[in-house]
Amino acid sequence: MELCVALDLPSKEKNIELAQKLRDYPLWLKVGLRSFIRDGKEFVQELQSLGEFKIFLDLKLYDIPNTMADAAEEIAKMGVEMFNIHASAGMEAMSGVMQRLQSLPKRPLVLAVTALTSFDEEQFAKIYNDTIEHKAKQFAKEAYEARLDGVVCSAFESRVIKRITHEDFLTLAPGIRPFGESSDDQKRVADLKLAKQNQVDIIVVGRPIYQASDPKAVVQEILTKL
Repeated sequence: MELCVALDLPSKEKNIELAQKLRDYPLWLKVGLRSFIRDGKEFVQELQSLGEFKIFLDLKLYDIPNTMADAAEEIAKMGVEMFNIHASAGMEAMSGVMQRLQSLPKRPLVLAVTALTSFDEEQFAKIYNDTIEHKAKQFAKEAYEARLDGVVCSAFESRVIKRITHEDFLTLAPGIRPFGESSDDQKRVADLKLAKQNQVDIIVVGRPIYQASDPKAVVQEILTKL
């Protein structure tokens, strides 16, 4: 299991300061929609220059197939190691992204978002007219068939997704509260123990690290338990 730190702080300077504190650790850094819109490609390049971080560009692409493929190609040119798209964009869009990237000399990992962890069952059913578990499995199977590298899902769906796809099909779980911290705006959160039991490959931790008085100590503690 690997650790991805969410850079969701309110300014570029605070995100860079956090990254600098953590530069000695083998980490993924997640650059989300807010940070990317505010700080752009230059922010990503600055993070890449800080050390051996791997960058996860968390933009959750969702558009018509050709637009998604165009965007995916531009993301790949940035040299990030991973990005994501919405599985609900459909098989044509997911397959189109992967076909476009195959023509490049080097491509990032591509994950499909199944169900946002901010959804509870009632909210999800209003939009998708289905249960989270059933739809997450359907989306994961379609992403696997479209030759994506894995999915973004809650820790609760990880084990079954691997069972119906492949053990090497990556699962990334956001909203992890490593030691039982408050769930805040996330509905389906898990701690380290549950994530490990359910074979999650990459955990994303944000607030428990960047709101801590000593983020470096929290990262160290997490890494010792992975």
